[in-house]
Amino acid sequence: MQQVQDVNAVIAQARSHSLGDIPRRSARRHPDKTAIIDGDRQLSFAEFDHVVDRAAAALHDNGFRPGDRLALLSRNCWQYAVLAFATARAGVVLVPINFMLTADEIAYILGHCNATGFVVEADLTPTAEQAMRSGGAVTTTAALIPPGQAAPPGWDDFAQWLTTTSPAPTPHIDDDQLLRLMYTSGTESRPKGVMHSSRSLIWQYVSTIVAGSMSGDDIEVHSLPLYHCAQLDNFLATDIYLGATSIIVPRPDPDLVLRAIERHRVTNYFAPPTVWISLLRSPVFDEVDLSSLRKGYYGASAMPTEILAELRQRLPELRLWNFYGQTELAPLASALGPDEQDAHAGAAGRPVVNVETTILDDADNPVPAGVVGEIAHRSPHLMLGYLDDPAKTADAFRGGWFHSGDLGYYDEHGLLHVVDRKKDMINTGGENVASREVEDVLYRHAGVEEVAVFGLPHPVWVEAVAAAVVPRAGVVLTADELLSHCREHLAGFKTPKQVFFVDALPKNPSGKLLKRVLRERFRAEQHTPN
Repeated sequence: MQQVQDVNAVIAQARSHSLGDIPRRSARRHPDKTAIIDGDRQLSFAEFDHVVDRAAAALHDNGFRPGDRLALLSRNCWQYAVLAFATARAGVVLVPINFMLTADEIAYILGHCNATGFVVEADLTPTAEQAMRSGGAVTTTAALIPPGQAAPPGWDDFAQWLTTTSPAPTPHIDDDQLLRLMYTSGTESRPKGVMHSSRSLIWQYVSTIVAGSMSGDDIEVHSLPLYHCAQLDNFLATDIYLGATSIIVPRPDPDLVLRAIERHRVTNYFAPPTVWISLLRSPVFDEVDLSSLRKGYYGASAMPTEILAELRQRLPELRLWNFYGQTELAPLASALGPDEQDAHAGAAGRPVVNVETTILDDADNPVPAGVVGEIAHRSPHLMLGYLDDPAKTADAFRGGWFHSGDLGYYDEHGLLHVVDRKKDMINTGGENVASREVEDVLYRHAGVEEVAVFGLPHPVWVEAVAAAVVPRAGVVLTADELLSHCREHLAGFKTPKQVFFVDALPKNPSGKLLKRVLRERFRAEQHTPN
């Protein structure tokens, strides 16, 4: 019996394909190739794998064991990439945290996931300390400190952790062992902890690589926050998996991104439409050589048709993909490829290779093509469930499908269209209005820089369609002008009842529009429309 157990153990070791194995395998294939560039720091794949090993050993030295939770609060940096794989190699659960959150919001996540460790960027340690004072079980802390600076009092220097000479731990990692907790940015009062394993993440990497025509020859700039699964798992992790080169920049600043593309001859870039718009509007755009850029990816919302046309005109060699998904899918569900962008602008494309997608009515029955219902998925990408929330998990997976909360339909070409989030669908006078449809019309107006459409409470119509508009620089717009433009292209009930002019739209660091902020802000300012 013991011999059988021993044989099974070594077979399991030989067949292992966990998240923590990826850097080692890429290093064996491409030891001297550049894996990561972050400012002056450059790591080959062999060096990156070595640092991952040192970080995994340091976690073990500091008492972390498989299943323990390590929270990470930081802007983009090379250490983020290291910890994404080192935690998995040690069997530790990584909990990325949005660096824009308040101390109270961070405290909730620390307590909810029962984090015992916290790695924090040096200038964020005051917020982290305030969060830890509010509760939680954190006992071990380390700071990511710029060279030449001292660690804040009470914090270890993460760089010193990496000097350990201890052997890295080699725990057996099951395919569906919890390795990552991603907290939803959420529309509810509290975010949900989405649980992912090697199985969900790696199957998602395969789907992303196939759907996005990615290869080891790619050079990609990563500017969206790595705490978000799109940048971390659609792009950074897939680059490490393939042996591609990653350029890490701290934020999606247009000048930083554009100059990084020129300097490093970048081939791939991902950003939501709002960031692509900011690149087009930057004066640096026409100063730099962007001829190396061949693959562009967008997500979080549909690309406005006018912006798509402008990208075509100003970057004629760029091929574009629309990626649609959500955190619970790790995150990719479907993709619209370059050859269908013009004919089917706004579509979410086709389910990717490891995803099955259907449309369900309110009774969870499939509906035919052309009928709007809730988008639902089956896939090995899917999460294990919501942490400590069996009721929401059961509801999300009812009937053996994951219910996305998005409304959509399949067209006659077999393409998926996302009509709206359920929460963003506007019901006015008994008629449903998709905010994206109204936004697309407003983007056709030459004076509109950015727009968000949302519903406001109305005593007669239940909700009234409203729009927040950022005018283009130097353009004077009036509400009457925009409403007249909408009436030419939309039914009366879809035309906004109110237009609010704003200097900027509220967004999270991933570029997603925060319509709930607009609803809260303008609820008090609205007049009673007709």
